[in-house]
Amino acid sequence: MSGVTPSVRWMALWTDFAAAAPHIAEVFTRRHSATDNLCMLGTLRPDGYPRVSPMEPRFLEGDLWIVGMPDTAKFADLRADPRFTLHTATVDTQVGEGDAKIWGRVEDVRDTALHQRFAEAVFEEIGLDLRGQEFDQFLRADIVGAASIAVGDGHLDVTTWREGGAEKVIRKH
Repeated sequence: MSGVTPSVRWMALWTDFAAAAPHIAEVFTRRHSATDNLCMLGTLRPDGYPRVSPMEPRFLEGDLWIVGMPDTAKFADLRADPRFTLHTATVDTQVGEGDAKIWGRVEDVRDTALHQRFAEAVFEEIGLDLRGQEFDQFLRADIVGAASIAVGDGHLDVTTWREGGAEKVIRKH
């Protein structure tokens, strides 16, 4: 795997994904918001084993961004292998509010003006001042697949999506 590659289109951006898979996108954004943006990021370690890390991805200008503290293992993983999965955090074992996950690859976007708009948005939202700082990696989520679940009325609905297709619902009783 060649690592994070700038300016290469592989998959669906968030807006494309949300248009193609509106139900899953709604569950993901609702659960993401309900947990103050907390999600669990899955990456592949250099030894091939999975790594799961908490993180707070953010939406900006119609895209989902995976940005965080530099020089961490999860971002080294993504530099070496851009594949990821992102799962909404939940503490409800009954999953009454639903649950969602997406997967794909990250793309490192080198755009200083965009980075500063992101820093402004973070400062306005949570008071963390990243303004004027350089971003070592600025990763946009490009999505190839997703799934969500909903529990109710004695059944479980599993909604899945793959890029290029429509959402599919499997009902389990």
